[in-house]
Formats: sequence, C-alpha cells, structure tokens
Amino acid sequence: MGPKTDSKTLLDCVYHWEKNTPDSMYFTQPMGGGDDNVKTWTWKEAMDETRRMASYLKSLNLPDRSQIALVSKNCAHWVMADVAIWMAGHVTVPIYPILTADIVQYTIEHSESKLLFVGKLDPVWDEMKKGVPADMPCIAFPLAPSNNHDKWDDIIAKHKPLTNPVKRDPKEMATIVYTSGSTGKPKGAMLSFEAMCTSAKGLSANLKTTSEDRCLSYLPLAHVLERFVMMSHSMYAGFPLYFAESLDTFLLDLQRARPTAFLSVPRLWMKFQLGVFKNMPEKKLNKLLKIPILKGIVKKKILTKLGLNHARFAGSGSAPIPKEVIEWYQSLGLELLEGYGMTENFAYSHINKPGEARPGYVGPPYPDVQHKLSKSGEILVKSPGAMMGYFKNPEETKANFTKDGFFKTGDLGEIDDMNRLKITGRAKEMFKTSKGKYVAPAPIENLLSNSGRIESCLVSGLGYPQPYGVVMLSEDSRAEAANGETSGIEADLAAHLKKVNAELPAHEKLAFLAVATEEWLPENGFLTPTMKIKRAKLEETYGPLADGWYKEKKPVVWYKG
Repeated sequence: MGPKTDSKTLLDCVYHWEKNTPDSMYFTQPMGGGDDNVKTWTWKEAMDETRRMASYLKSLNLPDRSQIALVSKNCAHWVMADVAIWMAGHVTVPIYPILTADIVQYTIEHSESKLLFVGKLDPVWDEMKKGVPADMPCIAFPLAPSNNHDKWDDIIAKHKPLTNPVKRDPKEMATIVYTSGSTGKPKGAMLSFEAMCTSAKGLSANLKTTSEDRCLSYLPLAHVLERFVMMSHSMYAGFPLYFAESLDTFLLDLQRARPTAFLSVPRLWMKFQLGVFKNMPEKKLNKLLKIPILKGIVKKKILTKLGLNHARFAGSGSAPIPKEVIEWYQSLGLELLEGYGMTENFAYSHINKPGEARPGYVGPPYPDVQHKLSKSGEILVKSPGAMMGYFKNPEETKANFTKDGFFKTGDLGEIDDMNRLKITGRAKEMFKTSKGKYVAPAPIENLLSNSGRIESCLVSGLGYPQPYGVVMLSEDSRAEAANGETSGIEADLAAHLKKVNAELPAHEKLAFLAVATEEWLPENGFLTPTMKIKRAKLEETYGPLADGWYKEKKPVVWYKG
C-alpha cells in the first residue's frame, strides 16, 4: 500500500499511515542496554505521542510559523518532534549534534528560534550547551543527558492529542537547514513542505520502495541526506525505521534492522571494507571469490556479518567514493548506488538507478530534475527539491541561482552519453601550483583513499611546485604506529603513492605523503558531522609544516604533532 497520490506534504503522508495502517510498526528504538531495552511504536502509537506534543506546542501560543530548534542524535523522538512542530503550525530548525558552542548560539539566534528540543547526545553536549541562551525554554527527550528541562514523557502525559492540526500549505516553509559550516558562518536553507514531499516521492519511485522495506537511521538527521533518504522517504513509503544506539552497538543494530535498503557515507563504506580485510586478507578473499563452488558462500557470509544480507541495494552520498570501493561491493553482490545532492535542493538531484550504475558516476538526474554545465564546467541543477532561499540572506540567494532558476552547485563535472554525471572536483577547492597549473584535489583524494592503510586524506600544495598528500592512517595502522612499527606502513604508503602517481598527469603527481597519526573526527573539528574533511581546519593545521616536509625529499614523511 502506498500513500494517496494527492499527498502534497509529509503531514498528509503520516496522516494516511495513521489512518490506514495504525497497527503496523513504525519505530524501533534502543533505549540503552542493548537488546534487553528496545522500544517500538506503531503508527498509531507514534502519532498519539506526536499529537500530544503538538497540543502542548499549540498551548504555548507562539506566533504562527515560529522557528523551533531541535538538537539530538537520531532517535524516534527526533522524528516525532519534527512532525509535532509542523502540526502545531511551526518550522523546525535542526542543529547538528556535534557543533561548537558559538555555532549553536549563532544558529539559535540567527533562526530566531523560540524553543529547543534536547535529545540523545554525547558528552560533547557539555560544551555545546554553553551556546544555548540562558532564557531558552527547553524540552528534553527521554534519552537526553541529565538536565532540568521539561520532560517529553511528562508533557505527553498531561496533554490530549491535537485533533485539529494546523493545515500546512505545500508552498510554506517547513524547515531551515543550516549548512555544516565548514567555511564561514552556516547559511540557513529554507525548504518547503512541497520540496520535501516531492523529493521523497521521487526517491521512492526511483527505488520502487514500499511499506514492506526496512531501513536503519544513524547518519545525522540534522543533515538533509538522512532526513531525505530515511525520514521523509519512510513517511512517504510507510516503511519502518530502526535507530542505532551507538557506534559500539552498530553491528547489533544493523542485524536487528536487517535493512532492505541501507545508506552510508564513503568513509564508513571504506571502514566496513577494512573491517572485512582485517578478518580475511584481501588477497585471500579475492582468491576465494574466484572459486565457483565457494563464491556464493563467501559473499553471503560477509554480507550477513555486515547485517546487509537482506539489502536489495545500498546508497552512498555526502562525498565522492572511490570507484574501486563500489566495484568491490558489487563483487560481493551488493549494489552500491552513489547519489548526489546539496542542502539547497534537499539532496534531490542525481542517483544511479539499480542495474544501470556506472562506478565513478553519481548517475543521471531524477526524471523531474534538470542539469547542465556552465561554460566553466560548473554543475547547474534545477530541482523541485530546491530551497526557497537562504534565511534572511536574499543577496546570497540571488548569487547562487542563475537567471533561469538553476542552482550553482560550485562543483565541476562531466556528463556522459547516458546523461550520467561525474563529479570532477569543486571549483573553490582547486588550487594553483607554483608552475601555474590548476589541481582539483577531490579526484586525487579518491585515488589515495583506495588503500587499506588510509582512512582519510587531504591533497594540498598551493604555491608549491607539486601537490602533496596528508593521510590519516586506518585504525589498525594507527595502532602499529603507536607501537613504533612504522617501516611496514612506510613501505606500503610509498608503493601506493607510486601507483597513484602513475595514474596522474605530470602537474598533479604528489611530491610525498605526510602521515598524520591522530584521528580526524567531527569532535576535534577535522571532519563535518557527515564525515567530510574540513579543508580549512586541515590546511591550518598542516599547511605551515609543508616547507619542512618538502625539504626532507622522502616519499613518506611523518607529522610529529
């Protein structure tokens, strides 16, 4: 069963499932303590709590269409709060669960938020909450850190369900999603109800999803990728959403969900791959996969251990992924579909279709999306998921759209004869060497990442004769380095550098690889919440050391921080 074809908002969709499949399971949420403490909600139960919270929000008599902020890791209450805010006639402002206090303060103040939902958060909340205004009213989810806020369960116990929710026009603003702030102040993209619903409908049609599918939600819901592919998609197609408890329980959470479709980001896909190689060396695995009688057994065993043996397909987004990684998963029988989109179009832009994926390409645009390249090769996109504009920033809005309504992505690309798009770099990331040659770092970083020794990397070299790479070692390699076992790492990296340079034109060949043994994380500012590198932070940290590294004249040098 699918939602009514006339559903113009995600609110219409959830009302549909509440009415037609009230006893079907919607949420499965670990409440701490593993399998012994897992809570489920049917559509009826989830909507009952949502309506009660909406009733409370209405009782506050806030001005119509007020902004209400929400900071939490993914959980059932995140989704219920989002819907309750809409039902009460207001606008949701998600805040990433890992941000500095000044960005938290900026987001709350710039968005003019009147209330804050506080949920499942790490100890980093001790720092983040310093950015919350002292007079800001807060509501705490059941999984929130210890606090003195009004409690979700107390509020829903005291209020009756809202029976006449505010009717929302599809053209109205539903949410303001702030960019991750990797450069400068975050900008708030205003997204309408229509943009969110149309995008979910288009994704479901492309992947042929139904209420029989299952998905695990664990990437930040404050980011459009997860809110589009998991939350909005589940509301449209009506399938159950499972939530992850923590990184430590992730495999158990995956196995509980047995997802039929699974979404991740390149860094995690590569970590999963490295985990497989840790248990079975790559050369041995490749040999086994070539033996007809064993091939099927080995594939099934690996996918079952990953919790992906029920996945019809899987997705990768947020950043480019090496085509070799896609091909590797394909060799296991898992179709890894790369997609592409921006905060500014609710990530509704491009996706590879099952059976038609071309590794290295993010696919064609959705049927109702248009794309083209500017004279300089910049990718321009016109999508029904497009934002209404940047909140309180009409100048920036105007600057980011062409006169004929295409969004300027800032990415460079190529389009093949099947209308599939390849991202070749980011215009603002390109830098010029002292020889006057331009270098696009992203494609080189993709090549570098295709090594069991490397978990993440940066290519830099502005003003130097040749570019260079800074690499963050994989978990096992960091452990080796910590024990002083560096000779094997150096030999492997030098061989990998030689292999990568053989594929690059002369002006892009890397002079050396610098090894950063510390871990790059969102918590220490080296990565965005969706695991993309923060170039400015990395350049600031490692750039001043480049002169010394060049003088060493070695293929592999070590950062001694």
